[in-house]
Amino acid sequence: MLLVNSLNDLKQWKKNVLKRKKYTMTLVVCAGTSCLSSESDLIIAMLKNAIEKNQLDAEIQVKPVGCLRFCGIGPLIVIEPDQTTYMKVTLKDVDDIVKLHLIQGEVVERLLYRGDNDELISTITEIPFYKKQRRIALKNVGLIDPRDIDEYIAHDGYLALGKSILSSTPEAVIDTLKQSGLRGRGGGGFPTGLKWAYTAAVKSNEKYVICNADEGDPGAFMDRSIIEGDPHALIEAMTLAGYAIGADQGYVYIRAEYAISIEPLELALKTSKEHGFLGKNILGSDFSFNIDIKLGAGAFVCGEETALIRSMEGHRGEPDKKPPFPSESGFRGKPSVVNNVETFVNVPVIIREGAAWFSSIGTDNSKGTKVFALAGNIKNIGLVEVPMGTTFREIVYDVGGGHPNGKKIKGVQIGGPSGGVITEDYFDTPIDYDSLTAIGAMMGSGGMIVMDEDNDMVEIAKFYLDFTQEESCGKCTPCRIGTKRMYEILERLVNMEGDPKDLERLETLGINIKNASLCGLGQTAPNPVLSTMQFFREEYEAYAYRTKRTTYAVDAKKCIGCTKCARVCPVQCIEGKVREVHRVIESDCIACGACYEACPVDAIIKP
Repeated sequence: MLLVNSLNDLKQWKKNVLKRKKYTMTLVVCAGTSCLSSESDLIIAMLKNAIEKNQLDAEIQVKPVGCLRFCGIGPLIVIEPDQTTYMKVTLKDVDDIVKLHLIQGEVVERLLYRGDNDELISTITEIPFYKKQRRIALKNVGLIDPRDIDEYIAHDGYLALGKSILSSTPEAVIDTLKQSGLRGRGGGGFPTGLKWAYTAAVKSNEKYVICNADEGDPGAFMDRSIIEGDPHALIEAMTLAGYAIGADQGYVYIRAEYAISIEPLELALKTSKEHGFLGKNILGSDFSFNIDIKLGAGAFVCGEETALIRSMEGHRGEPDKKPPFPSESGFRGKPSVVNNVETFVNVPVIIREGAAWFSSIGTDNSKGTKVFALAGNIKNIGLVEVPMGTTFREIVYDVGGGHPNGKKIKGVQIGGPSGGVITEDYFDTPIDYDSLTAIGAMMGSGGMIVMDEDNDMVEIAKFYLDFTQEESCGKCTPCRIGTKRMYEILERLVNMEGDPKDLERLETLGINIKNASLCGLGQTAPNPVLSTMQFFREEYEAYAYRTKRTTYAVDAKKCIGCTKCARVCPVQCIEGKVREVHRVIESDCIACGACYEACPVDAIIKP
């Protein structure tokens, strides 16, 4: 075990790692949460066994890595050094990969990515999903083995920490962050350097660094993927924060159900301490710092920093009034810096590359990149990291590939339950903090869900409001009661029991809840309703005036009389003979959608 006591020790360690014998071929296999759900762990085991059985293990290695980001085509395998990329790999494909590619040198074409014109794309860098992306926060995710500290060191790991604590000052670290323009990636967008400066300026015998890893937005998986794929980057960043503000203790607050993220983080904390990057006298200096994990019980409101702190202290997760802010009085009443995972992991790169380099990326007031979890009715599902200022159109169509079936895209829900819907009229809006605020939306933590012409926007709003009213901590009346009343109105509308006055009630409630709620959960909970009412009011009016059709129907121009819809209907409400146009008996239809899923020619019309 190498104990690093100086910057020279760290540099020599990197040289030694880089001098090691190189494998002639490396199979980089995604072991992120999404791919693990599709048996990538078993694929890794089978590959290792097959390579050993064929006596190839001296020249070929299998390397499990974090998320390779293109979740919609996983499990993914990238074969280095030629970058051949196999998609949707199953256990049945392992033998062919070993026999054909590894032994005979032949590409397994059926596992390659197919482009829009059905052309085969063999290398990961040529797949359109990756072309407009630029990685900073995800720099090492999918590149290194997160369980091997040597790989992190080989990619300049802990170099920023070493340079800072051995040849710089806490003030210089904070100044670099200020000059870089880094803003919080958790949703609020507060300047990170200022937050650290405020905390550093408060005199106290105890200070704390807290990582908010309580990522609970539906459809969001950015922070988890970073921890799973690059845990040492978070450790280095939090330790830099401790040095900058004068703290000797840090905590990662993470949901207990994120076991796949917790395991590599625990290992990284253990190995970093063994090698002298955590604990007493880090890198032989006078600076000491420790990090522990605090497990949360999965309350969405604990993503708000004061509720998170109360939960850490053993209390019910409820927000407190601000001021005082955590920078002045946080965990245990002491000054505390609270940032999310994505914010933290930008810090070591900024310290290494410089503030000017980072601030050259992005827009005037939103520097660097932003990671989004792209999901919904989109061809390319996965993690997307793009420079600030990239437009919605670029993400949806260039990176996301548009709709998988060519349908019209109706809008994008950004920011999860806290955000709002962006319609196609605003798709050329640059994605940055100020531009989103100007159109009534917010960045949020980075969830981005694409919706098409078939999505009912009232149902979408009802889904998000159901989530937020369930997750309300109940401390303040506007959020506790108001969101419940809003949900009841939406439920009444979709059940065709509402009236036009309900629309006025929804808007009034939404505005009052935003203005009167104590914390960010309540202040943003009405956003999905208010934004969809603004852009899709006709859909609300169809419910309010009870003109909306609530059953499925058959498009006579498209129906080919194949009878598939009638055969799957559980209540036998579809009638028609073979090769004749069918019809739905609306009085019997239960709107289950079975006919819609079964129709091969899109002849079923949704309610």
